[in-house]
Amino acid sequence: MSPATAPEMDPAIWSGMPEELLEMILSFLPLKTFLNLRSTCKHFKSLIYSPSFISKHSSSSLSHPLSSFLLLSHPHFHHHHFPFYDSILGTWRTLYLSVSPLLSGAPNSILVSTSNGLLCFSIPHTSFIICNLLSNSTRIIKFPKHPFVFELLTLISTSVGYKIFMLSSGSSSNCALVYDSRVHSWREFDGFDPVLGDNHHQEGVLCNGFLYFSTPEPFSVVRFGLESGKWEKLRIELPDELTFVRLTSDGEGKLYMVGGIGRNGISRSLKLWELKGMQNWEEVERLPEMMCRKFLSVCYHNYEHVYCFWHQGMVCICCYIWPEILYYKVSRRSWHWLPICPSLPAKWSCGFRWFSFVPQLYAPV
Repeated sequence: MSPATAPEMDPAIWSGMPEELLEMILSFLPLKTFLNLRSTCKHFKSLIYSPSFISKHSSSSLSHPLSSFLLLSHPHFHHHHFPFYDSILGTWRTLYLSVSPLLSGAPNSILVSTSNGLLCFSIPHTSFIICNLLSNSTRIIKFPKHPFVFELLTLISTSVGYKIFMLSSGSSSNCALVYDSRVHSWREFDGFDPVLGDNHHQEGVLCNGFLYFSTPEPFSVVRFGLESGKWEKLRIELPDELTFVRLTSDGEGKLYMVGGIGRNGISRSLKLWELKGMQNWEEVERLPEMMCRKFLSVCYHNYEHVYCFWHQGMVCICCYIWPEILYYKVSRRSWHWLPICPSLPAKWSCGFRWFSFVPQLYAPV
């Protein structure tokens, strides 16, 4: 007897399947499998631009998220060559970006921010480029004015679009600028006086519709309403003997603060706090002494190089002049150092910029 064979699919039946049902079936495929199917027909390829399919796939993929990465940018790396650390598998990989002729034609472009699967590059003196690597889509956004100098650029991506926030200094005053992808236009708001940050590596921290920032001494926390365009200083007492302050958020309503504790601008310890009920900062953890000694020796009291961000349950603390990440795993209440990148040259200089990158097919460009 011949071995049993699967019955052939009748083209007359399958070709008549309603598109809505086909989209629903495909939406349950793992993203990697679906991306491999794009080359089989034009209809499958076009689905990644279909709002209905994006909605179905984003809903079904919530229980099967993609891996997440810590992306490293450094001047020593070749153009658009980024080592990245797979924070789920615990391994280093290498990523070559070839998503658009817009980037290949801009060798001086700089990665400046990431958010929910989107990457924001700056092309000096001209524009920004927003990229989604999975959908292979890009958009160019012209600078709102020339000449244009900006700082504290922050990309905020949601399911319905994204915004780009930054501060810009002019000849007479400073202002806040916000680009809204839903209307493809810039809005200008009043800036904040005095100057917000003491470094150019820390982004604004999104929490409940506001962007939060810390000010230099005397330390305080201020926030900017993305919808209202209004600034507000929080009337919440900060811990004593702070030497520097950085903020981060879990994206679900919790605001954290990382700060050095010491005197005369010299830190002796490092602590993590959580803002409770918009009333007080509650201490979460203190960095163990040996790890603290290493971190402080790395910074050597140059706290303007220190910046923080949130990545998949981790508070990441970075230094612009050091190739390692110090991170706090919230669920385990434990501190760790990220393994150093193996592709880093033996002789390296400062310029380490880390970004959280969580690929999302449905992040709109």
